[in-house]
Amino acid sequence: MSRYRLVVLSEPTAGKEDEYNEWYDQQHLGDLVAVDGIESAQRFRRVDGLPSEAAQVAPQRYLALYEIETDNIEDVLGDLMKRAGTTAMPISEALDLANATPWVFEEIGEPRKSEPPVS
Repeated sequence: MSRYRLVVLSEPTAGKEDEYNEWYDQQHLGDLVAVDGIESAQRFRRVDGLPSEAAQVAPQRYLALYEIETDNIEDVLGDLMKRAGTTAMPISEALDLANATPWVFEEIGEPRKSEPPVS
């Protein structure tokens, strides 16, 4: 079975950031993990104020990562798209759809973990 990450950068609609965060945390993440094949969902917020040489600023402030395990990524994404905007997966008006950018990546290696220092 192959493993994937669905990566979504997004922004709230102007003036609706609280509503956006509440919808995402209380509704949307649960709707997504209900899709067969989506194993987990997690959100992140951009860190601002870092020195420019340390990190480039992402255009959107919010990132969501979804772990997917499936033999057919097209089926999972098709199911997700069929549900989007329905009662099974309502989309809040607090999400600025024009500024939501999704990508799908396939896992190609095992994660590396840090080793404890040798004393």
